[in-house]
Amino acid sequence: MLLNEFNESPAIVLAEALRPCLDVDRWINQIIASRPYASAEHVFAEAQLAASPFTAGEVASALAHHPRIGERLPGSGREAALSAAEQAGIDPADAAVTAQLLDGNRAYEEKFGRVFLIRALGRSPADILSALRERLTNPPEAEESIVAGQLREIALLRLKEVIAP
Repeated sequence: MLLNEFNESPAIVLAEALRPCLDVDRWINQIIASRPYASAEHVFAEAQLAASPFTAGEVASALAHHPRIGERLPGSGREAALSAAEQAGIDPADAAVTAQLLDGNRAYEEKFGRVFLIRALGRSPADILSALRERLTNPPEAEESIVAGQLREIALLRLKEVIAP
């Protein structure tokens, strides 16, 4: 979407374009309410501001839409396509990696009560597994901050797929 279209789209249309980036109403509404933007960089700066900080409820809501690392979202919608592109480096046919991710995801969910979230784009499966194992050693309060940061990174990367600079 070009900046002009972003600035002029009806709020409901823009909300539907933003929701696959991050399904947090406050974030979406703040970006929409701050229009018009002079540049794509201004949109990204506002998105970063709107994402800092997230409440615990917003993080929980957003994580409800994220698949486990190594799994794919079902369907063919925009969010499923973005997730598949982000996890393109993880080969579901690699049984060893898939098993390790499954075990790591399960351990993470047991410890923290939520899905493991990491910006997978540009990371190798070995990097993701290493980060997963390292983060399993974190106390819950440290992990809260890391998860919110990862959520911000993912939202901004996805937003850059929505609006052309």
